[in-house]
Amino acid sequence: MGAAAQTDEVENEPWGEVTPDAARRLLVAAVEAFAERGYHATTTRDIAGRAGMSPAALYIHYKTKEELLHRISRIGHEKALEILQTASAHEGTAAERLSDAVRSFVRWHASQHTTARVVQYELDALGPEARAEIVALRRRTDEVVRGIINDGVQAGEFDVPDVRGTTVAVLSLCIDVARWFNVAGRQTPDEVGALYADLVLRMVGAKR
Repeated sequence: MGAAAQTDEVENEPWGEVTPDAARRLLVAAVEAFAERGYHATTTRDIAGRAGMSPAALYIHYKTKEELLHRISRIGHEKALEILQTASAHEGTAAERLSDAVRSFVRWHASQHTTARVVQYELDALGPEARAEIVALRRRTDEVVRGIINDGVQAGEFDVPDVRGTTVAVLSLCIDVARWFNVAGRQTPDEVGALYADLVLRMVGAKR
């Protein structure tokens, strides 16, 4: 399987790792409810109702509402990280790898925008232990992108005076797609990904 096919598989898998089916239905319902109403305004009754189940059934699979958010956030961050790691491991120049990383990362945030909004913007609702686990995954995400940019600077491909600050700017730009992307809009996830890849290469002063 080629690298692009692997990336698409990671992006498109609909919570296949969550079993049994009832647990997956509850998780999908929670994603929709958290994205629509926010974590704090959503009740376990809301989630169970969306899944077509009783509130008591929810507690068979998840002890608390926070446990649901934690699992959503962990899986989402792991998928996003895997997308970046796959792009980073490709053969090619730093510019090619950064372009591929941004394109894939943005495409995921657009095509999975409902999940991504919950994953990226409900972090503060988690307790200290769960939050620390997600923060560690975010640091790894940062390290992957920073590593590609560093490679480009060292190879003379990029002109970046502040690698750390530029990494934060790149990731912020990509993640924000989940906040505004509309499936009924003019651009597809692929088109937004291509646009952002070009913008980021301009940001790092990539030599054309």
